[in-house]
Amino acid sequence: MSELPAKKVSDSETEQIQVVFENDLNGQGRVFGGQLASWIDIVAGVVARRHSNRNVTTAEIDTLRFKRPVYATDLVVLHGKITFVGTTSMEVRVDSFSEDLSGQRKLVNTAYLVLVALDKDEKPTAVPGLICETFQEKMEWESGEKRRKLRQQRRLEAY
Repeated sequence: MSELPAKKVSDSETEQIQVVFENDLNGQGRVFGGQLASWIDIVAGVVARRHSNRNVTTAEIDTLRFKRPVYATDLVVLHGKITFVGTTSMEVRVDSFSEDLSGQRKLVNTAYLVLVALDKDEKPTAVPGLICETFQEKMEWESGEKRRKLRQQRRLEAY
């Protein structure tokens, strides 16, 4: 682990609201999956930057599952938080919700991304450890360890 002071999950937790515009929609009047992926990547970058106090780059989008569509009259609410850290990498979970005119939110997507902190020469650099305070944060950490091992195995197998 890093010798940098560890940070709490809540120190970098981020929420962003996106208004859906016509150019965000596909021919069926739903938000493009690629547009949602872009918003997710931005939120993950903000979370990782806040955790590491460094510039970051996305190394991998590990999981991106679309559970329901987002329509033109919805807002998109994206909530990101750190779930696991390695030496130079950070796993970020971003949950995306559609919010209708009544204010009701529905889960649209859960994504896990891996981002790497960069030094001034754009080389990977150490990140702070993570303090998991709640049961949910500890469970995310344990799941993050499993996802990391799976990602490493896939790289070994060139999967």
